[in-house]
Amino acid sequence: MVPFVPDAGSTLKWGAKMYKNVLVPIALDHEHQSEAAVALAKALQDPDGSITLFHVVEHVPTYISFQITAGMIDETRDAAIAELQKIAGTAGITAQISVESGHSGRAIVDYARDHDINCIVIASHRPGLLDYFLGSTASRVVSHANCSVHVMR
Repeated sequence: MVPFVPDAGSTLKWGAKMYKNVLVPIALDHEHQSEAAVALAKALQDPDGSITLFHVVEHVPTYISFQITAGMIDETRDAAIAELQKIAGTAGITAQISVESGHSGRAIVDYARDHDINCIVIASHRPGLLDYFLGSTASRVVSHANCSVHVMR
């Protein structure tokens, strides 16, 4: 049996809010439980902690990139920022907002590592057959993150 060893941002006091920096990745193009994930992050957040709402815009494949203007990419990013701000407002929280581009699983893990995140709260869907072969974003985050990960279904 492996003993519980908290990371630097947590405390062992049961029932206490534990995490200084909580990351909530939100897939705006999927029907996930973003409200529930934000509520859980708020419950887990240390009183002096912060919550970051995070979205990843997947890279555009090369074979169609010539059809997309730089303005379209900027509009997509701006729309994602606006939607994350709306989610934060609806939840009644002050959150840091970040939108990155890249591969979702990798971008989430890299952001968590680079920004001293103590806990990632990520929503997940019921895995389908394709997920068993390729792996879902949540399973990649669980496998590679260097911090606590709470997966919501």
